[in-house]
Amino acid sequence: MTTYPSTIAGGLSHEIVIKKSRFIAHAQHVKSIAEADAFIASIKTQYWDARHNCTALIVGETANSQRSNDDGEPSGTAGIPMLEVLRHRNLTDLAVVVTRYFGGVLLGAGGLVRAYSSAVSETLDQAHIVHRRLLNTYSISTFYDDAGRIEHFLRDWLSHNAGAFGAPNYTHRVEFRVSIEPQQEAELSAGLAALTAGACQLRLEGSHIVDVPA
Repeated sequence: MTTYPSTIAGGLSHEIVIKKSRFIAHAQHVKSIAEADAFIASIKTQYWDARHNCTALIVGETANSQRSNDDGEPSGTAGIPMLEVLRHRNLTDLAVVVTRYFGGVLLGAGGLVRAYSSAVSETLDQAHIVHRRLLNTYSISTFYDDAGRIEHFLRDWLSHNAGAFGAPNYTHRVEFRVSIEPQQEAELSAGLAALTAGACQLRLEGSHIVDVPA
């Protein structure tokens, strides 16, 4: 099975205090470099009076775009350690900013590395992780009268088989979309056929990278 970096859902923040310095970490799911830059700019505007707003980001299905910035801290003591936390956790489509209000006590290079790393790590410990997998997506079309029980069956089956349920499409019929591992097709197809006496079948639409909540 092909594996892809995970991401987080939404955004969150977390603060730690080390030797009177405040480190406020902000983590946000983003879909592009432009969206990451906009998020970073918004944090810098919000915390304009802070001594530093250090940043790290990773974007792309294969985490191919990566960037960090120390924002005035000694080189290599903030942005890169923050980025390493994201890499170590195999995350992508994520931007983090750690805002520092200086407390008057110098931390030294090692202390800064630990502080910025800890701020990001503790924030991500609270994040809702979303895994990404390459799955086959199938559509199932049915009449309105049968839609309720078929939807219940699909949701229950997927909850036990780590699949994803797409938003239903309502026209003159109801169309459901599910994403599953290719090898699961036979099992789901058999269950659906038994439920509907063969009236409903899976129709393959293609393979897609799908977000699956952890």
